[in-house]
Amino acid sequence: MIMPSITKQIEDKYKKHAVVDVRPGDTVKVHQKIKEGAKERVQIFEGLVIRVSKKGSLSSTIVVRRVAGGLGVEKSYLLHSPLVVKIEVTKRSKVRRNYLTYMRARTGKAARLTGVAFDSAINDLPEVPKVEAPVEESAETEEKAPEA
Repeated sequence: MIMPSITKQIEDKYKKHAVVDVRPGDTVKVHQKIKEGAKERVQIFEGLVIRVSKKGSLSSTIVVRRVAGGLGVEKSYLLHSPLVVKIEVTKRSKVRRNYLTYMRARTGKAARLTGVAFDSAINDLPEVPKVEAPVEESAETEEKAPEA
């Protein structure tokens, strides 16, 4: 029997149960948890995935690009980060490269990609199996003597 390596065991503990299959050319909405002081809110960033790296590992990342106010904004997200609440694929496009650097130079109609039909069920992830913690009985309740 082959034992998994120690690093694999540690990585599996921190990985999310299920992650959406994101590919380069997808238009996605990334829901990110942001803490400001004592408040927490969820910020949504929508854009084109121009790079997917280390798919399947704990350190898998995506780079999402969007043009906001005439400036190109790129954000990099760790897929297994606890701050990334969810990722929704809104559009899938036909691309033939893994890293879409050429999209940085394109503006307007030249920046459009040909859409491909896809099943929106990829956004539906299986629920996390709930593991119930074993209930520990305290020794105080068992050993308590009746008061006279």
